[in-house]
Amino acid sequence: MKTKKIRNYILALTALFSLNSCSYNEMVEKDEAVSTAWSNVEVQYQRRSDLIPNLVSTVKGYAQHEQSTLQAVMEARSKATQITVDADNLTPEKMKEYQQAQGEISSALGKLLAITENYPELKANQNFSELQAQLEGTENRITEARRRYNESVQEYNVLVRSFPNNLFAKMFGFDKKEKYEAESGSEKAPEVKF
Repeated sequence: MKTKKIRNYILALTALFSLNSCSYNEMVEKDEAVSTAWSNVEVQYQRRSDLIPNLVSTVKGYAQHEQSTLQAVMEARSKATQITVDADNLTPEKMKEYQQAQGEISSALGKLLAITENYPELKANQNFSELQAQLEGTENRITEARRRYNESVQEYNVLVRSFPNNLFAKMFGFDKKEKYEAESGSEKAPEVKF
């Protein structure tokens, strides 16, 4: 009986060291880093989404006949906030859907900011200037969050796809993660003048 307990103890220790040597803990750490980085991307998009109603409200006071543009911004915001992607379910299809919705917001915001050129009083409005600066800062934060997410995904993917880790990764369900890809047509810079 005593020999059996010692043998089980040795087997348990061997299994523990095997898991540690196959980088299981590192895979968990990198997986969590990807989840955190994705959450940071979502936080920045939420920040942008939260700014939109204030921006639209400010523009609405000056540009009443631009109702269709204002409506397009709010509809794009509404659609984008309804699409959520869980960090554990970052499939190519979900990522594409999420990116498309966020791209629609970017496009609608670009049109909104372009029409402000026709309203010198709006451009001089302190509230609008502050909202515009916050939006610009948020867009920079979004870019940085997406960059960090992609770096986390790259580190994770290299770890789980490298030999011998790939053998253990498959066994424990660590699959390759999707990167945040550039939107189609993003290679052409939008023309927005202020």
